[in-house]
Amino acid sequence: MEVLLTNIQNKIAEITAIKYVDEDWGQLDYYSPNLPVQFPCCLIDLNDGDFSNIGQDLSRSPKNRQNATMLVKLSLANMKLSNTSFKAPKSQKDTAWNIFGLMEEIHKKMQGFSPDVNCSKMLRKTFHRTKRDDGIQEYAIYYTFEAVNV
Repeated sequence: MEVLLTNIQNKIAEITAIKYVDEDWGQLDYYSPNLPVQFPCCLIDLNDGDFSNIGQDLSRSPKNRQNATMLVKLSLANMKLSNTSFKAPKSQKDTAWNIFGLMEEIHKKMQGFSPDVNCSKMLRKTFHRTKRDDGIQEYAIYYTFEAVNV
């Protein structure tokens, strides 16, 4: 699992506009003015895994082998300090909406990326907005991939 997280983290870190890339251990759950992140940030979680048995390989440990379908959650967040109302200046709107550009940059990096040698390419599954009351704009983006012979 560590290799998967590290490889995904390294790929997202190629996007220099994202200031903080880490495993999600609850950094955005601290509703305080001193969150332990820099914005914009992307937090990675191996959110779910579904395993199926494929038999035994006596030369490997463990000898009972499985395939896995994994779900990766990427939490993209930014402190929204700019106005996006219709009459707001264009420069303010562009700043406020830059999270959508970052979402597209993440997609360009993740869609088709294989996080390890025994893994299929990652494919976007869904995304949703996380409603917050602290001024942070947050979206959860989900990708799936399969790992064979684990």
